[in-house]
Amino acid sequence: MNLTLEALQILDAIDRKGSFAAAAAALDKVPSAITYSIRKLEEDLDVLLYDRRGHRAKLTTAGEELLLQGRHLLNAAQELENRVKRAASGWEAELRIVMDGLIHFDDLIPLIKEFEQQGCDTRIRISEEVLSGVWESMVSGRADLAIGAAYDGPDAIRMQGEFQTRLLGNVDWVFAVSPTHPLANAPEPVTLSVLQAHRAIAVGDTGLTLPSMTAGLLRGQDTLTVPTMQAKLAAQLAGLGCGHLPRRIALPYLRAGTLIEKQTEGSRPGGNNRIVWRNSNKGKALHWFLQKLNDPVVQRMLIGN
Repeated sequence: MNLTLEALQILDAIDRKGSFAAAAAALDKVPSAITYSIRKLEEDLDVLLYDRRGHRAKLTTAGEELLLQGRHLLNAAQELENRVKRAASGWEAELRIVMDGLIHFDDLIPLIKEFEQQGCDTRIRISEEVLSGVWESMVSGRADLAIGAAYDGPDAIRMQGEFQTRLLGNVDWVFAVSPTHPLANAPEPVTLSVLQAHRAIAVGDTGLTLPSMTAGLLRGQDTLTVPTMQAKLAAQLAGLGCGHLPRRIALPYLRAGTLIEKQTEGSRPGGNNRIVWRNSNKGKALHWFLQKLNDPVVQRMLIGN
């Protein structure tokens, strides 16, 4: 290959400093070495990079293209060097966090801000899934840490012993309907047979390969499936159906009277939400988040109890 990072650095320095002489001073080289490197690069590429006909050498169209694309290569090389150094120090180049739809991203922001103060340059990538989709992200390797994973995970995953889990907290659920919904005036506790006659609003499981999970639905019940917890809230406010909501999400609307809490027969959806990570991951960024997620104050902030 005729291109070298050193040649691209010289080309970049000439453009930034404005002249061959200034670039030489910046790179701690003699001017003749800079001139030789550029002429050697032109010969190797068989392309004229500078138009030297005027008082001052100017980049040709080919030279401008090499400078533009070369800077991308220089940035990539610098990023690679930084990643190697981070890996050697024990900090991951990137930490991928998947959170269940029950977790509000806004509640993660204080943690992310505090993590930035570590000065480790680990990139944080956050995604959102629902129910088995959270576990699927971990199994497929798309995520390093799951926050709010529902239940204990599919049996096949627990038997592998590849993951560790820890309880994050139990969600306080409330069965709520709009004042205009037929169940608003139903005698309490509302029986399962009465519930089954009314449409439920459910957030769809985003998993594609693992067995689907459901929460709080009755067999044979008509269901409107929506993409997010906020969409579920909106549907129930509009009287499109009924269902359980996390109390912290429903509370302002219960107080305002735009939702009504109803006592029902049977149990509420399971509140067993967990933190999940891979045994083999020993990175410092993951360890930092695991320590923070073990703090009861942080757990209450995320679960909302």
